Amino acid sequence: MDEPLRHHGDSEAREADLDFAVNVYAGPRPDWLDAALRTSLDEVDTYPNADRARAAVAAHHRRPIDNVLVTAGAAEAFTLVARLRPWRRPVVVHPQFTEPHAALEQAGHRVTSVVLPEPFVLDPDLIPEDADLVVIGNPTNPTGVLHPADVIRSLLKPGRVVVVDEAFMDCLPEERESLAHLRTAGLVVIRSLTKHWGIPGIRAGYLVGDAMVVTGLALNQTPWSVGTTAAAAVAACMTPEAHEERRRRAEEIDEWRKHLEHGLDALGIHHLPSTASFVLAHVGEGVHERLRLAGIAVRRADTFPGLDGSWVRIAVRPPELVDVLLTHLAS
Repeated sequence: MDEPLRHHGDSEAREADLDFAVNVYAGPRPDWLDAALRTSLDEVDTYPNADRARAAVAAHHRRPIDNVLVTAGAAEAFTLVARLRPWRRPVVVHPQFTEPHAALEQAGHRVTSVVLPEPFVLDPDLIPEDADLVVIGNPTNPTGVLHPADVIRSLLKPGRVVVVDEAFMDCLPEERESLAHLRTAGLVVIRSLTKHWGIPGIRAGYLVGDAMVVTGLALNQTPWSVGTTAAAAVAACMTPEAHEERRRRAEEIDEWRKHLEHGLDALGIHHLPSTASFVLAHVGEGVHERLRLAGIAVRRADTFPGLDGSWVRIAVRPPELVDVLLTHLAS
């Protein structure tokens, strides 16, 4: 397995003074989420059960409960997809989050990479006709590109499963272009709660999709993989109160991102227009390491197929922190 596929931003942020490498919301957790997590500790003397969380997700997305599977973060979902079938030609659309690719290789599959050219917009004609699995992010990590839902839908065909990683769809106030509501054969949408809600230490996520595919994924899930605190977090984040807070955070992230993008523009640094909680910037070779020496962590991008060391992914942060980064970039 190609080890760079398992490189993630948390390894770069561990000893940094300023963290722009990890895409976790830079703010406190809501009181109601902390209360749900603390209350869940009263139930850890019994084996975990995710039924309540599953029902909450089903109600939130207005789907039958057999369309839903709660997972230990998106990472478990990618592993379950990789082990679902003896895929003949699995395709991963890059640049994107590399964990689905790594999980497929770990499961013994030979992966076909479809590497999009800049500006990294999905072209359905690039997908091999015989692909029986297609994995794509929306909005895509690390590019921040939001693909039109209709374009992704055009990838669906008999005998093919299309997996859409919507881990950063929370960053859009209206969640436009989301496919989580669509009930159609062969479609699976994966969501993560760790980033938007500031709980990366609690592996909480879920997937929704075709009931037959979801049933197959559930059969391969390790018993009790979703812990009691994770299940409580999922249920808490499906409430109307959570919906309002999600929108507020999305609007705040949008303002923070605009500040970062304007600052990069002022410095003449090429970057991609983003819809997520990060910006992919072309800063040049060696800048990643020079920032690291200054105690500032940004996510190296050369571990994403299709990118090289001249690109970095910058997580959005409040303006006062972004200004520190921009000052270092200016020097």
